Amino acid sequence: MSAEYATFGLAPAMRPGGVLANGDYQVHRDFVDFIVDGRPLLFQLSDLDAVSPLASDVPPAIFAEQVRGLLLEAEAPLADRRYVIYGCPECQSIECGAVTAVIERTDDDYVWRDFAWQTDARADLELNGYHGIGPFRFAGAEYRGALRSLLDGDGHGCRDRDSDGYGAGSGGRRRVLLIGARVAVLARLAAALRTIGIGADITHDAAGVPADELRQYGAVAFGRAVGEPERAAVRESFERAGVEVAYVDGLAPIVPLLVAQIEHALDRSPLERRRLTRLVAADGEAGVEVTSTCRVQLTAYRLDRLYRTHAHEVFDGILEAGRHRVALDAKAVKGHSFIVARTSGSVLVEAMGRGSGHGPRGRPGW
Repeated sequence: MSAEYATFGLAPAMRPGGVLANGDYQVHRDFVDFIVDGRPLLFQLSDLDAVSPLASDVPPAIFAEQVRGLLLEAEAPLADRRYVIYGCPECQSIECGAVTAVIERTDDDYVWRDFAWQTDARADLELNGYHGIGPFRFAGAEYRGALRSLLDGDGHGCRDRDSDGYGAGSGGRRRVLLIGARVAVLARLAAALRTIGIGADITHDAAGVPADELRQYGAVAFGRAVGEPERAAVRESFERAGVEVAYVDGLAPIVPLLVAQIEHALDRSPLERRRLTRLVAADGEAGVEVTSTCRVQLTAYRLDRLYRTHAHEVFDGILEAGRHRVALDAKAVKGHSFIVARTSGSVLVEAMGRGSGHGPRGRPGW
């Protein structure tokens, strides 16, 4: 095998869920990604919405079996010694399509080769092969060490660690505390979050809540009607319990917008391992920065004078690594509006223009 050595590692990653402009839901998935030569392997696949088989929400026995498969200690699930590297985040069925590769041992090394997009029993390398990816040759000790670190007795290894380990991106504290004045908005938001796989609880404050319960939360979302004294009391409760959480200031009572803000807050991955790193919105344009070629979707949300929500898909296309300026439909971003930017692994939210979260004059908070 002529492949040069590549470094192999693992890192937490997530596929953010969301409520899409057309009303569909996109489920939240935490997983462990493969880091090849210091970069997520998924970044080499520009238009792929997928997760690795090492997902946090699969049963422990199946998770362990996936790890043993990658170690070649279990039978290959597909013909021709092919293994799933990335699969559908919604149903995980091969019929939806998956990135597969041959994994084999060469002396003490492991080689990943012949990457392909596969939708049935056998891969067609000529028609659907990823000819620019691999082969990768990994030193055996490094490869085995990384994967076996996931198997720490219960078969689920890193998934249960705290935010200093893999837990932040692989199932750690996927729960949000919602605090606001408008019960109807909070109820819709909680329902949306639960639908995409994020736990949500509603309360007026966190006083008297035991520390063990507070440790379940990864974020706290405040409605605009919540005053600073109430916010300070909540922060004090978490600090007293020794729990570090992300705090979200809700921009507007628009459920898809709030879901996107919360998803961003739950993303604890290092900036250098994110695809979408910057979003600005002003003067009818959006500025986007991505670290690798990928599909980017921009959605504009706004409230009209009757506080009705309007959503518009204003951009959906492939952008190369770097900074980009995208012109936005003037009708979609008139008045006080907000932009949500999504890639397969990141989501950012920004108020349009000089609006800092303030909606139409007299608009009620939540």
